[in-house]
Amino acid sequence: MAPYATMILVLPAMVLEGNGVLEWLNTHPYPWAALIIIFSSGVLAFCLNFSIFYVIHSTTAVTFNVAGNLKVAVAVLVSWLIFRNPISYLNAVGCAITLVGCTFYGYVRHLLSQQPPVPGTPRTPRTPRTPRSKMESLPLVNDKLENKV
Repeated sequence: MAPYATMILVLPAMVLEGNGVLEWLNTHPYPWAALIIIFSSGVLAFCLNFSIFYVIHSTTAVTFNVAGNLKVAVAVLVSWLIFRNPISYLNAVGCAITLVGCTFYGYVRHLLSQQPPVPGTPRTPRTPRTPRSKMESLPLVNDKLENKV
């Protein structure tokens, strides 16, 4: 996405920034490093979006959001432990509540995964069938199309 955004924003940047862009190009005769950084950020953004799509497909959207909240709370606690960043009492209570809630959510999900599946639920395995098209044979699309066919 970043390379496309760069190509789209070149003209508005030239109009709005004026001589700043031309001045930067004149002071940096070899802008290849900047272009490589822009291209690599686009590749990394694509990989991030694809991994998010795959995680949501493999688990659930709720589990993905719980993991995101857990990530923020752990980042705050690690920054406090390693860098001694100050944390207010309210932030500490919020992190503790988040950690307890995420742990409880994981425990409940584990208990539910240990129970036998209820017939007729969407997660109940069905008898295998032959895919009708190439799109159905893709692993990331198969489950989504199976419910609509």
